[in-house]
Amino acid sequence: MCHNPDEALRDRVKRDETLARLTAELERIAAARARTATRKNAQRRDVEEAAHTKAECALRDHRTLGRYLRQTTAGRLVIDRAKIAAEARLDGKFLLSTSDPDLTAEDVALGYKNLLEAERGFRDLKSTLELRPVFHRLAHRIRAHVLLCWLALLLIRVAERTTGHTWRRIALELGRVHEVTLAGDAGTVTQTTELTDAQRGLFRALNIAPPPRITHLHPA
Repeated sequence: MCHNPDEALRDRVKRDETLARLTAELERIAAARARTATRKNAQRRDVEEAAHTKAECALRDHRTLGRYLRQTTAGRLVIDRAKIAAEARLDGKFLLSTSDPDLTAEDVALGYKNLLEAERGFRDLKSTLELRPVFHRLAHRIRAHVLLCWLALLLIRVAERTTGHTWRRIALELGRVHEVTLAGDAGTVTQTTELTDAQRGLFRALNIAPPPRITHLHPA
């Protein structure tokens, strides 16, 4: 049995949001039923009551909201507090099983985390680095293509662990650094955009010299 405090917090926040949405739906159905009870037209009341019943059935059968509901003997839907309390006790907890009885709990948890990292690596290779499709036919070129993608993935992991940010955040920040060329009567100058504090922090953490402010200067 493993426990992840961060995951427990996410589970609690997600459940609170779901319960808030569920409470609003139940209040809306109750308000509609109260309006129907004040109507004198019996035929219209029957039609609207049938519509309210359909709304309750749809809410009960909802994949996300229905799990927290129970139906009373009168047929009304209420929030199942016992089920919520039982689920709250499992926040952030998950069970790991292994076929090797000699592994310690720490080794099982570490192996599970390594499996997640391996899956993340394959996902980054296929999406971020675009390992596929491979437009090569010769075996040595295919091996070279895969090797270059693997080296790029290695650099990504080094950058993430060094800076403490995800590669998406790093690429987004550094992708905002542009080089522009300005022309005028005095000549042309090529310069980079002024670095932000976040960009300077990334260059400093990676031990990379930031680009110079002025790269080319050509007087008229």
